[in-house]
Amino acid sequence: MNINATLIGQAIAFAIFVWFCMKFVWPPIMGALEERQKKVAEGLNAADKAKQDLEQASAKVEQELQAAKVQAAALIEQANRRASQLAEESKQQAAAEAERILTQAKADIEQERASARDALRLQVSALALAGAEKILQAEVDASRHSAMLEQLASELN
Repeated sequence: MNINATLIGQAIAFAIFVWFCMKFVWPPIMGALEERQKKVAEGLNAADKAKQDLEQASAKVEQELQAAKVQAAALIEQANRRASQLAEESKQQAAAEAERILTQAKADIEQERASARDALRLQVSALALAGAEKILQAEVDASRHSAMLEQLASELN
């Protein structure tokens, strides 16, 4: 056997095998690899986009939280001002009511004092009449001497 003929035969068989692989096996493998490479690239791009979206969403959430905090602080401040205003109004109403009650009480006291004074005048005039009656040993007519009794009552004040 000749090494050259075998070697040439093997080289021809190898060349046919390489041609067959390049024609029928290599293109589907390369297509699958390229498709897989595209999918991986798309996945990486999608991951980058998702990361960017997450950062944007986080920033937006932070902004909304800040806005909510500001709004909550404003509402609390407004509620505190309203509470202070209501407390002040209540104090003013209570002061006005106390003043009204005090004025009413003073008026009632003055009225009671006047009625007590009038009652005392009547009692003093009755006592004066009784004393004068005992002194004079005669009955004094209250209707005839009313002017004198009024003068006596005014002097007692």
